Amino acid sequence: MMTTNGTKYTFVCDPDECDSLVELTTVDGFGFPNGVVENTCPCGRKMSYIGATILSSTNQTKEEQMETTTPTVPETYNPDLLVTYKVIRGYSDAEYATDKVTSIEWDLHNARQAQKTNSVLQGKIDNAKDIITEAYAESEDQETLRAIAEALGIELTRTVEFTATIEVSGTVEVDLLEDYELEDDIADNLYVDSQSGRIEIGDIEVCHVREA
Repeated sequence: MMTTNGTKYTFVCDPDECDSLVELTTVDGFGFPNGVVENTCPCGRKMSYIGATILSSTNQTKEEQMETTTPTVPETYNPDLLVTYKVIRGYSDAEYATDKVTSIEWDLHNARQAQKTNSVLQGKIDNAKDIITEAYAESEDQETLRAIAEALGIELTRTVEFTATIEVSGTVEVDLLEDYELEDDIADNLYVDSQSGRIEIGDIEVCHVREA
């Protein structure tokens, strides 16, 4: 325990090689010699000096008190209290249940753990999909890859970029008393849409507009 004022020095090592961070606390009177603030990393390199923080016995006492503080249970907390709540099951009619606070706490905890587990598993499934789709075309055992994909619920698909040229003919009514630019009118009002959910339309450019 520090009973007198001291100093905490911070050093970092080469970020491209070691990237270590070292904090060194010394009691006043037993620190670095005047004008010298140096430290050597365990890897053998000379570390870069970042800065220093002045500490005191008062600050240290506060830190120790914070470390030993434990949460207190509210006086109104009753783990055996019966609580009635609504059970959400999609868009079906509301359902109500009554249970103890402790039981609800465990249900919430288990739900959070299940969510974390599902997130990890989904990440692994996504990695498996990348591996299978990359190897599928060149694989000599596509049947096994299909079986693994089916077991994991993976759709064997790939994204294909495309360009297409569509020639459109039609008519447009124009006012003879006003200036009219056919190309601007068509470019502003003609668009392409897809009737397939598998096709996603990206950039659209209207070219070569002319009167027939």
